[in-house]
Amino acid sequence: MPDFRQPSFHGLIGFAREEITPPIGIYARNWGASEHDIVDDVHRPLTATAMTLRTTQDASPLVLVSLDLGWWRRKEDEWLIRGHLIEQFNLDSARVIIALTNTHSGPSTCLEDAEKPGGNLIRPYLNLVRDNVSRVVREAFRSAKPATLAWSYGRCRLAKNRDQWVPDRNCFISGFDERAPADPVLLVGLAVADDGHTMGTVVNYACAPTSLGWQNRVISPDYIGSMRELVENETHSLCLFVQGAAGEMAPRDQYASDPEVADRNGRELGYAVLSTLQSMMPPGFKLHHGQTIRSDAELAIWDYVEDTAPKNLEATIHTVEVPLKPMPSLAEVEEQMALSEDRMMVERLRRERHVLKTVGSEETVRVPIWLWSVGDTLVIGCPGTPYSLLQRHLRLHFVEKAVVAIGVANGWYGFLPPRELYDKEVYTVHETPFAKGSLEFMIHGSISQFERLCKLNPPVYA
Repeated sequence: MPDFRQPSFHGLIGFAREEITPPIGIYARNWGASEHDIVDDVHRPLTATAMTLRTTQDASPLVLVSLDLGWWRRKEDEWLIRGHLIEQFNLDSARVIIALTNTHSGPSTCLEDAEKPGGNLIRPYLNLVRDNVSRVVREAFRSAKPATLAWSYGRCRLAKNRDQWVPDRNCFISGFDERAPADPVLLVGLAVADDGHTMGTVVNYACAPTSLGWQNRVISPDYIGSMRELVENETHSLCLFVQGAAGEMAPRDQYASDPEVADRNGRELGYAVLSTLQSMMPPGFKLHHGQTIRSDAELAIWDYVEDTAPKNLEATIHTVEVPLKPMPSLAEVEEQMALSEDRMMVERLRRERHVLKTVGSEETVRVPIWLWSVGDTLVIGCPGTPYSLLQRHLRLHFVEKAVVAIGVANGWYGFLPPRELYDKEVYTVHETPFAKGSLEFMIHGSISQFERLCKLNPPVYA
């Protein structure tokens, strides 16, 4: 009878956090329907949380940073943060992922918004984020200890399918459809030092942070804030959240103006995280079938025995050449912006202009994807918002591994809907620059690259 192991990694692991809450009055218009431009208050602080992984003190690290921010409008603004970190610590760019939680209640991070109300605060704020990201990574390196990071899958029903079909209008709207499939899978990592104390947790879940909507005028990490508070109070350690493949996933209760809605959603996820932690084996142990006892039935006795977690860390950037759908030119979009007096339409055109500047004017665009092998766990970082099909396919293909799927990682190109939606009237299809089949193309490329990575660098138990 084979032993039962949890996917895990053993090495030098560090966690750290810094606050990145912006000043009151900063430009923070994230919804086309918003009638305000600046925020009045703070619901919960925004944070930067880092986890660093190394095999030895002198080895090249993996660096994962989670920021309570929305999404990047421009490559230049994202690179201001990540490029500075890479340069300051002389890091391999393939081994750095800066992931945004995708809160829709954060400040603008786009320097092109400088002339907007409160836009003068954006550059100083980005400089603050840049400096605090460097500070939090330095502290994670400094505090790193020999530890085991183990993973376990759980379930949470917070996320619903937000592609709501309206037969009378023959279109989809962004709401929730209880009848449509929604991915409930929750992945939780637990890092425990060799001396037995808990160092931190990692939560990977796919659900757009849209609890608070266009009327909200406060800075908030959305549901992630109360989830972290609940988990950290119970584990007495930091909790790092990374957004999953959440293209069609969102809470049922959303678009609210009351922050309590976000807190309630966060508690639902937080209790699911704690339930998953309770069901985990202690990191550094495995289940071994030691004996069978004869009773009315043959009773199998499984015991916890010490185990050695794999120590390998590998990383690569896989570049996928993705086809683009026909789109208006940058000049045409800017002309429409100049002629329109509709505030909401101008906002949509601004976003379209940012996307066009990101993907260019060719028929295809080269999109980088970050692929990590961490012990017997796989991590994929995608600079976009893929539908949950991405994580579901990867987890079905690599059933013996934990798969951490991270959206809005190292930039943002747009949504990645599945091919069957391209013949429908759906917001994500309208907004994406990618052509039909791009998500599936990315999935197949990721699977082949992960197989290659695993074959070249299998887990080493030593």
